[in-house]
Amino acid sequence: MTAERDPFKNPFPADDSDRRAIWEMLVPRDIDAFVGADWPAVAGDFIAANFTGISGNFQGEPDGFNLAFPTLDAYRTEWLRQAAEFGAARTAGAFAGDPRAGIYAATRLEVIEITGDAAMVRKKFDGRLAKADGSFDRMNWQTLYICRKEDGRWKIAGFVGYLPHIKE
Repeated sequence: MTAERDPFKNPFPADDSDRRAIWEMLVPRDIDAFVGADWPAVAGDFIAANFTGISGNFQGEPDGFNLAFPTLDAYRTEWLRQAAEFGAARTAGAFAGDPRAGIYAATRLEVIEITGDAAMVRKKFDGRLAKADGSFDRMNWQTLYICRKEDGRWKIAGFVGYLPHIKE
């Protein structure tokens, strides 16, 4: 029997500082900032120059993708909207238990391909956030991040997100 995964624990070994740093940026810092609607906590994790975010619109066919976030400002605006909507639902008691823990449990970031000062990161969500009324919000999508090491620190240069999550 395998041990149950601790969703709050960085899965990369201590001697893999690059992957550990990327995981810290894209899992705990990202989730905690989103739950707290705290954009300043993650603002420094992005490279604003030439930032590009593509939305897969939860479709498997690239013809359905669009350039949803041609700038970091466009992405920040949508991120803040989603975080405020989530925060309002949380404040209203829409969730059963701690939705932050549910987001962590649904998140998998185990594959990071690094070539020099560039990385492609696969972040997958597969889980449910229990709601107070007995229903749930399904989390089932993935994002491919393009990260770059800038001044010794990993940052997000862009992404292709809101892709369907296909289980292997």
